[in-house]
Amino acid sequence: MIISRAPLRISFFGGGTDHPEFFLNEGGAVLSTAIDKYTYVTANRFLSYMFEYAIRLSYSSVELVKNVNEIEHQIFRECLKRCGIKKDLALHSIFDTHAYSGLGTSSSLTVSVLQALHCFNNKWISPRDLAREAIYVERNMVKDKVGCQDQIAAAYGGLNFIEFQTEKDFVVNRIALSPRRLAELESYVFIVYTGKLRKASEITAHQLKKIKENTQALKDMKRMAYEGRDILVNNKPLRKFGELLGEAWGKKRTLDGGVSNSAIDEMYEKGLKAGALGGKLLGAGGGGFLLFFAEHGLHPKLAKLFQKKNILPVKLNAPGAQIIFS
Repeated sequence: MIISRAPLRISFFGGGTDHPEFFLNEGGAVLSTAIDKYTYVTANRFLSYMFEYAIRLSYSSVELVKNVNEIEHQIFRECLKRCGIKKDLALHSIFDTHAYSGLGTSSSLTVSVLQALHCFNNKWISPRDLAREAIYVERNMVKDKVGCQDQIAAAYGGLNFIEFQTEKDFVVNRIALSPRRLAELESYVFIVYTGKLRKASEITAHQLKKIKENTQALKDMKRMAYEGRDILVNNKPLRKFGELLGEAWGKKRTLDGGVSNSAIDEMYEKGLKAGALGGKLLGAGGGGFLLFFAEHGLHPKLAKLFQKKNILPVKLNAPGAQIIFS
């Protein structure tokens, strides 16, 4: 049996500028970190000639198919096609937390599946090629309206400043913080589940229709990614980082009416009143997880505002995609 895993991520700044519809003209930049929450995929060979099916899939549903083209799960189907596997394989996936929640779960799944399938084929793939292949599968084979940052975060892991020119031409700048500085950054992060799931590509599709009218806002969001990096690497007060997150969230809300809603706005205002310096909804918008940036001493106060089951503790700078058993 092969077990692969790929991390989920928090995108601090620049989300939206990682879409080719924007960065092919303006260039894109994202500041993000992988977190210690993962998508796991197991792959094991079985003797399909003894059964009435050739491929077995297990996720929130179970699929038993004779032909890869019969598979309903788009990511599994297209990854299998990409890797040329037609039979004798059972795949199972599981997430550490909610899917469709703004943490890059779909791309994490794609990366983890591809990593497992390449191992199944006795092939090694570099993080760069793994990210490129995941981008190709999601955008060109599945045809989802997704950006290009999540696949890179899942493949590479770590805390990174990522710059985009084309779908294949990106630069991953690792941000090497001291253990003390990283722990300080981590101590400010407080994440709450909004209770609503949504498919990022559906939210993003509306935003992409407004690329031209949103160009200046996206340029501003790109600039904030550079400012956020500067705060971290030059040991500037993290208070500025939190305030910048709030500014970025305000800018993101102007992209489309579906980015936020009254329930999310109410949660966000509660957090600010409790002392958070700023924050943002993670992912494309519409639901998922809400990030607050607040001094650690205020976290108990924040925790009282929300149900315990909705609070997600995380560690930052998690490792990238790995085969953890084979």
